[in-house]
Amino acid sequence: MAKSGDGQSIGRSIGQTNTPEPQFTRDEAFEVLSNRRRRYTLHYLKQNGDDATLGDVAEQVAAWENGTTADVSASERKSVYTSLQQFHLPKLDEKGVIEFDQRTGDISLTDAAQDLDIYLEVVDRYELPWSAYYLSVSILGAIVISLSSLDIGPFAMLTQAGWSAFLIVVFLVSSGAHFHLSRRMRLGVDDTPPEVASE
Repeated sequence: MAKSGDGQSIGRSIGQTNTPEPQFTRDEAFEVLSNRRRRYTLHYLKQNGDDATLGDVAEQVAAWENGTTADVSASERKSVYTSLQQFHLPKLDEKGVIEFDQRTGDISLTDAAQDLDIYLEVVDRYELPWSAYYLSVSILGAIVISLSSLDIGPFAMLTQAGWSAFLIVVFLVSSGAHFHLSRRMRLGVDDTPPEVASE
């Protein structure tokens, strides 16, 4: 584990089993996940059995950054390797998300990484956020049921119960799609990180 400025070990030592896991605040979780290389590193570790070497992680992160599955250049790999070694891995270690041995380059996910098991909802600039979608469907549903109860125009063809059943089906289908898409946006679920898969 990395040491803090006062020499105290950050996080849980391997021999202690009764120490509570770190509880991340929202700000701390966002800080850890605010950098793409840190997200890519966590994704790689979740995909590859929680343990890896710095060299392997740097190779894969560089490949994802450069949009290739083939070998990356030495300069691309070195750039990623250096920034991971000097900044990103020590920060993840300090937060207790990983254990990073700077001498050997070995990296291991800790149990605390599960606290960061949140999905990153990447919304394209032309897409509607799910919160706005659900609000729109709710407002439309309220209008349709109101018009049906007043026997206005084509809305009178179905009863309030019929429109309500239709809206329930719409919400069930929407919720299922939302669940599926949000799961795909979690780190470590698919072969490539969510950002790479969505590009």
